[in-house]
Amino acid sequence: MKPRLNDLGQPIGASLPNWQPPPNPLRVPIHGRYCRLEPLDPVQHAASLFAANSTDVTGSGWTYLPYGPFDSFEEYQDWLTANCLGNDPMFFAIIDLPKGQAVGLASYLRITPGSGSIEVGHIHFSPLLKRSLAATEAMFLLMLRAFELGYRRYEWKCDTLNSASRTAAQRLGMSFEGIFRQATVYKGRNRDTAWCSVIDTDWPALKIAFEKWLAPDNFDSHGKQRMRLSDLTSTVLR
Repeated sequence: MKPRLNDLGQPIGASLPNWQPPPNPLRVPIHGRYCRLEPLDPVQHAASLFAANSTDVTGSGWTYLPYGPFDSFEEYQDWLTANCLGNDPMFFAIIDLPKGQAVGLASYLRITPGSGSIEVGHIHFSPLLKRSLAATEAMFLLMLRAFELGYRRYEWKCDTLNSASRTAAQRLGMSFEGIFRQATVYKGRNRDTAWCSVIDTDWPALKIAFEKWLAPDNFDSHGKQRMRLSDLTSTVLR
């Protein structure tokens, strides 16, 4: 398709005559079938989160985050209080409904309504949450809320060496966009950052893929999936 040209014959981007900047997300719960996302409250959630995190006996879940692991409950609660109560990043505790406890964290960040862009990050799943229906649904619910608000672009970034995060992004329908070399320094080491995203034109097909995978009839009586999410989302990847 030929690009649009301005009066000088220069190529320019597509016109967005009806687009309006979306509102900032609110610190309100997001409800799902398998999990609930609650605005982080250190008083309410810290003990449950610390207990869930303590099941990661090696601390490997903290390797690619710029903080953690935390040696004591008091240290962890203090960190949550000092860093996780603002509106950007906006942290949510992930409540596994069958377990009835907070077992992970995720946040919106780099919220830029003027560009219609929002990022998901600070994702930390305890071993009690990893590879669960609640984990996948939590990622779906955050994406769903962002596009319902009117955001055009939903970003995921991680250390290029974090193969688990890059695989998870692809499974969730995030298209890989490239690598920012020497993007930052954390824990005394370099980070090259992999960028992935979903944009609004991807979202309708991706939403259907998530809904198919999360449907109760996609799982047999033993909880084994009938369709893999990666198969359903692969057609959306660019």
